[in-house]
Amino acid sequence: MPERLQKILAQAGYGSRRACEDFISVGRVRVNGQIAILGQKADPDIDKITVDGKPIAPAELLTYIALYKPRNVLSTVEPERGDDRQTVRDLIDTPGHLYPVGRLDFESEGLVLMTNDGELTNQLTHPRYGHSKEYRVLLAKRPDQDQIEAWRRGVVLEDGYKTAPVDIRFESAQGKGAWVRVIMGEGRKRQIRETCKQLGLPIVRILRVRIGTLKLGNLRPRQWRHLTTQEVNELKRKDIQRTSRDAFRR
Repeated sequence: MPERLQKILAQAGYGSRRACEDFISVGRVRVNGQIAILGQKADPDIDKITVDGKPIAPAELLTYIALYKPRNVLSTVEPERGDDRQTVRDLIDTPGHLYPVGRLDFESEGLVLMTNDGELTNQLTHPRYGHSKEYRVLLAKRPDQDQIEAWRRGVVLEDGYKTAPVDIRFESAQGKGAWVRVIMGEGRKRQIRETCKQLGLPIVRILRVRIGTLKLGNLRPRQWRHLTTQEVNELKRKDIQRTSRDAFRR
C-alpha cells in the first residue's frame, strides 16, 4: 500500500518524520532510481527505495528504551568527524537503529528516550501535543522572588528570543544554593542555561526527570531499561496534555 516516503523511512528506523523529510529534501532518497521529492508516495513492498544508495531495511521491530544519560556524554547517535566523545548510543548494547528523543546538552544529565519509532518521536517533539519536560536544577545561589517570577513569565535571551512561560518551584536549600524544579513545554537548545545566565543564576547541575508521562524513576547514570507496554501506550495517547500544576501534584 502506498505511503508517504517520510513515513516509510521513519518506520524503517531513519528517525522522525521531520528528519526523514530532510533526507528527501537534500536528495539522499531515491525511488526506483529516481531522486525522490517531498510529498511523494511509494509502496515498500513493490518499489525500490534507497537512502545514500543503500536499500532501506524492512520496517524494524519498534524499540523503546529509557536511559539515564550521565554528564559529559553526547545526546547524538554519532559524533562529528574527529570527535571521540562518547554518545548515548554507545551506552546501549542492543542492535538496530535507535535515536534520542528529547536531547540533553553535554553537561546535563537525566532521562533520554531512545527509540526507532519515528511517529512517537514526532509526537513528543511537536508543541501541539503538549508533552512537557520536567527538570531538577541545582543553582549555585538561592534565587529571589523577582528572579523566580521572571523565569516563570519568560525571559528574553541574548538572541532576542523570549522563552515561553514555565512552571517553577523552589524545592530545597543546598548550602548557599538551591534546588528548583522546572516544567516546560518548549525545549530550545541550552534554554535553561541561557535563561539562568540572563537571570544571574549560576547553574551547578541540570537533571531531567520526566519526558511527557515517562519518568526517570530509579535509573542511575548509564543505566537503561526497556519501556513497559503501558508506558509506551501512555506516551502515544494524544489526549494526555497534563498541565504543569497537575505534574507538580504527582
